[in-house]
Amino acid sequence: MAADEPLVLGIETSCDETGVGIVRGTTLLADAVASSVDTHARFGGVVPEIASRAHLEAMVPTIERALKEAGVSARDLDGIAVTSGPGLAGALLVGVSAAKAYAYALGKPLYGVNHLASHICVDQLEHGPLPEPTMALLVSGGHSSLLLAPDITADVRPLGATIDDAAGEAFDKIARVLDLGFPGGPVIDRLAREGDPKAIAFPRGLTGPRDAPYDFSFSGLKTSVARWIEAKRAAGEEVPVRDVAASFQEAVVDVLTRKAVRACKDEGVDHLMIGGGVAANSRLRALAQERCERAGIRLRVPRPKLCTDNGAMVAALGAEMVARNRLPSDLELSADSSLPVTEPHVPGTAHAYSHDHDHVHEISKDNLYS
Repeated sequence: MAADEPLVLGIETSCDETGVGIVRGTTLLADAVASSVDTHARFGGVVPEIASRAHLEAMVPTIERALKEAGVSARDLDGIAVTSGPGLAGALLVGVSAAKAYAYALGKPLYGVNHLASHICVDQLEHGPLPEPTMALLVSGGHSSLLLAPDITADVRPLGATIDDAAGEAFDKIARVLDLGFPGGPVIDRLAREGDPKAIAFPRGLTGPRDAPYDFSFSGLKTSVARWIEAKRAAGEEVPVRDVAASFQEAVVDVLTRKAVRACKDEGVDHLMIGGGVAANSRLRALAQERCERAGIRLRVPRPKLCTDNGAMVAALGAEMVARNRLPSDLELSADSSLPVTEPHVPGTAHAYSHDHDHVHEISKDNLYS
């Protein structure tokens, strides 16, 4: 870690976790998270209004905790990065507003960055600089995507994505059918270790010869599992929860890893990065490692805590933006719930932002609330 590497604070509020991370270059200094998942669990899923209110309450304390953990002052920062999309609109607005306020008050450059690109960039904190291009499989509650990133700060290309339910969403829905609570991913992963993944032959969506090679579909699988469970219950038979969990999970990770390895081979990329909340799944990690080794592909997966939503990943991408002299965002930056992955960050205009603190105060304060 060099003292001249960019010191950046990142803010993540795209869903139900208030994440604040601080990095210097590719070195993680702090990763503070305040989660509202327990509150949402009462409703069986994330409630956007509750998430937004939780972000408001947690924002300042979480930032202060991260600064203390990193042992730095806010005035030492070289930039403020924030997830500006995609995500829940109200939740994003809280993070973007906070980042704009801190950037304005401190006279620091602001970087509105893409949530998905951040999930890729976080691996730099674990395994060093990303290869160029990077092949990434992102799997979470809202996204299942195969992405090729020749330049994580400026060039991210979608190869495939889910056409209906994302993998994490399917985990949550099957957990609900099995009365396992929310979120579903961790509990299904745990129960599946004691089950037989070959016990039930659940379908593998979009794996036929005429199907889109890199797209994903888990809606049919979800319906198949739900109907299988309903049939057992209707017949008065006990549902083998562990076998169902193992067989369902195997169907998901089989498709994910098969398509990811194929994309690497087709694109001539000798490595694969897996990120997103579902990347914490133990079976996904194991099967990906097995198939990558067989195909001569090097696998990069961050530790589980860095796979779920966090501020460290936003700070990592922000630090890369600073290091590569990417244009900061304007203070008119807005949240964009559907920000495309092809836009790793939201650049401003060259004349609209200056690193000089006095110039920052010439900008109308109304911009903070745009």
